[in-house]
Amino acid sequence: MSTNTMERTGPLQGVVVVDLTRALAGPHAAMMLGDLGADVIKIETPHGGDDTRGWGPPFVEPADAERESTYFLSANRNKKSITLDLKAEDGRTTLESLVRRADVLMENFRTGVLDRLGFTTERLAELNPRLVVLSISGFGHDGPEGGRAGYDQIAQGEAGLMSLTGPNPDDVQRVGVPIADLLAGMYGAFGVVAALQERERTGRGRVVRTSLLASVVGVHAFQGTKWTVAGEVGEAQGNHHPSISPYGLFRTADGAVQISVGSEGLWKRFCAGFHLDPETPGMATNPERVENHKQVLELVEDAFGAYTSDELLIELDRIGVPAGRVRTISEVYEWEQTKSQGLLVDVDHRTLGNITLPGPPLRFFEPDGTEVTETRHTAPPVLGADNDTVLSWLKECS
Repeated sequence: MSTNTMERTGPLQGVVVVDLTRALAGPHAAMMLGDLGADVIKIETPHGGDDTRGWGPPFVEPADAERESTYFLSANRNKKSITLDLKAEDGRTTLESLVRRADVLMENFRTGVLDRLGFTTERLAELNPRLVVLSISGFGHDGPEGGRAGYDQIAQGEAGLMSLTGPNPDDVQRVGVPIADLLAGMYGAFGVVAALQERERTGRGRVVRTSLLASVVGVHAFQGTKWTVAGEVGEAQGNHHPSISPYGLFRTADGAVQISVGSEGLWKRFCAGFHLDPETPGMATNPERVENHKQVLELVEDAFGAYTSDELLIELDRIGVPAGRVRTISEVYEWEQTKSQGLLVDVDHRTLGNITLPGPPLRFFEPDGTEVTETRHTAPPVLGADNDTVLSWLKECS
């Protein structure tokens, strides 16, 4: 954007994003672009706004102001909020003006909703041939179940992730964060950046589509090829790796630690450090150890039983075996390593004042090693906070 009041800095400086998304997958994608310096204009309904503004508890309730959902705060930093009623003519007219001046439009409506509002992909291309459109759905826009509504936990189950998560096949569990939503947002942002790069060559935009189903299948990794190539179905088996041993969570005298013995060299080093025989029958190779998982578990936990977790982590570090503890969320954010990576940012919220948010996971450096820290992060907006700013900008551009 050309006005100082709207412009941000970063690798995507000058890119204007119209964000029609709500809940988590789309907002996460838009936030990723905002973290990189794009000007993200979040369009919300006048009454209530994004669904996640009402998702809680927990809520934070400042004096003389609307309560704020911590869920909403997690997915909407570095954005501006305007309210539009897209069922009304003036709302659609304003959206048309935004589309003409935008680089990217993001939406995650049910399939066909945007069409019924008068914004088919053909119409969007007429308004702005350079526009990149990101469309996120639950299970895909076509196919026998295309257009089906999708929510994270439903997608985790339908896409097979829950069958791989939990202590055993009879007690499957969801991942503790909305991972299907988050992955769809990440893939969506990746697709947008690729389409913007392509536009530099072609001068024309693209429609980028992904889904919660696609995002989970896209990270099946070895569990996918285990079936497609070897014909074996993976199952939930708790906190131990299905193809590497020992690799997982092991009990100590006062708790547990995690180790990763990912090579035969590490196995020999591990055994030397704990006075074990690496050639013990049934344990000489990784496939044997995987096959004899219970025997390995007993052997390792018997060796670890003489140590507290802290003592054991020191010893594992000394012998060069990758290891770690299981931290609570509070411990993660209090950890100096987390802070050192820029994973917490302080922002000034309009009603909450100074708050700390989880920060973006990317950092940028000059070739000489100097970190580029020019991007200034902004707090998630209150509903409609930027109506005047955005509408004034549109008027200046007309």
